[in-house]
Amino acid sequence: MRHRLETPPAGRLLLAGLVAAGCGPVGETESGEPSEASPDASPAASVATAVTGSPYDFGLSDADYPRVVEVARDVYAYEQIHVTLGETITTVSLVVVTPDGVLVADGQESPEETGRLVETVRGITEQPIRHVVIASDHGDHTGGNSAFPADATFYAHPSSAAYLETTAANPNRPADAPPVVLATEIVSEDRTLDVGGREIRLLHLGRAHTGGDLVVHVPEGRVLFMSETYLKGIFPAMRSAFPTEWLAMLDRALAMDVDVYVPGHGVLEPPDALRAGLETYRDALERVIDEASRLHADGADLAEAIQTADFGELSAWSLYESQAPRAIERIYMERNGALPN
Repeated sequence: MRHRLETPPAGRLLLAGLVAAGCGPVGETESGEPSEASPDASPAASVATAVTGSPYDFGLSDADYPRVVEVARDVYAYEQIHVTLGETITTVSLVVVTPDGVLVADGQESPEETGRLVETVRGITEQPIRHVVIASDHGDHTGGNSAFPADATFYAHPSSAAYLETTAANPNRPADAPPVVLATEIVSEDRTLDVGGREIRLLHLGRAHTGGDLVVHVPEGRVLFMSETYLKGIFPAMRSAFPTEWLAMLDRALAMDVDVYVPGHGVLEPPDALRAGLETYRDALERVIDEASRLHADGADLAEAIQTADFGELSAWSLYESQAPRAIERIYMERNGALPN
């Protein structure tokens, strides 16, 4: 069962009640849980007062997951719980259904979880998954790619393709680790697909969270899936990031003709809240860069910078404790000219 969330004319967010794979296909009503429920019945119906990536802070529970959200006609965001570094956030995949197959952008962290995503897609459409976009090459988005159909086309940026090849060839890779699925098509900057008559653009707007970040633009529907370049309510994670290039990349994304910005992590909300969340995230990233750069310019060494950095209210964001030191270290590397080319 499903119910509708009404939002401003810029877009409409539909929460699907088929949240658990195996609950069957989308029901007869146009959107989300029981049709008699009012729009205010959903905790995602309004902008959250707290900036966080935790579903629990939005009044959601484990029983609500996975969630499926129709963000435009035949375009769905699949959101599943993800526990990392002792905290619970969510990981989001994009699903585009066409008469000639399905495109999925980003899998989940394991074959089991990606298998659940695949089963959920089967509940939405009889069309097979033909295209998989590796928008982020990190394991929480690629670890389950072996659960996708083996004959699907896998798209990746050259940097991500090389990273996956290196990972697969690592002699120290655990024997019980899931297989690494390699890219079969390379997307360097801009690739436009025609899938069942629907235009889908795969874009590299610049190095950001990784060196090979891709975003997926669906012009009909005005949707941009941002993968890990948009970590909604989550402290900027910079383990392999390019900080100032990431900031420029977000500015390019915000300048696009888009109504719905879909994050790679974070709780899904109506379109106006998702855009506001992206703008907030962009400003948070700038604040982190500015504070670390100030400490670097003042001559503080890395250990001192980690101890004294003041990120204000960002300390309440998800993963702050684990990610703030990494972010400072990466910004110091950037200031020292030590980032890879």
